[in-house]
Amino acid sequence: MATSTPPCTCGNETEAEKRARIVEIIDEFKGQPGCLVQILHLVQVSYGYLPLEIQQLIAERLDLPLSEVYGVSTFYSFFSTQPRGEHTIRVCMGTACYVRGGAKILKRLGELLDVEIGGTTKDRKFTLEVVRCMGACAMAPAISIDGKVIPQVNPDKLSRVLAMCD
Repeated sequence: MATSTPPCTCGNETEAEKRARIVEIIDEFKGQPGCLVQILHLVQVSYGYLPLEIQQLIAERLDLPLSEVYGVSTFYSFFSTQPRGEHTIRVCMGTACYVRGGAKILKRLGELLDVEIGGTTKDRKFTLEVVRCMGACAMAPAISIDGKVIPQVNPDKLSRVLAMCD
């Protein structure tokens, strides 16, 4: 399903313009069976994340209980109810990565970025996440930044790795 209202992640849109775009997205799909996931996806692309007030708007316009919208928003890992960073760093904590220092990498990234697991830096540049396995066991320990796997990372390399995002 494609929407005729192109999602925009423009940082220069006002809150009123973003809200109007969200209403257009909701209204375009309203009444179609199973439209909630599609609407949540397009709204997140447009708004950047799914705060509670946006979930309330979606629930009201679709005549759904907020609990249903919230349940779907929090069930699927690709939805975020918190602001996300420009770059997403995922630290593999699968067995091979963990045994080869994944926990130390995660700890060091938290210190360097001053952020907790699942959190976003104050400047909204980075979001730090943990994954159970990224299928890069032979390259352990591994992290990914925006989906690009970085193999054989160690805590001493992390400052250089983060500098690649500038």
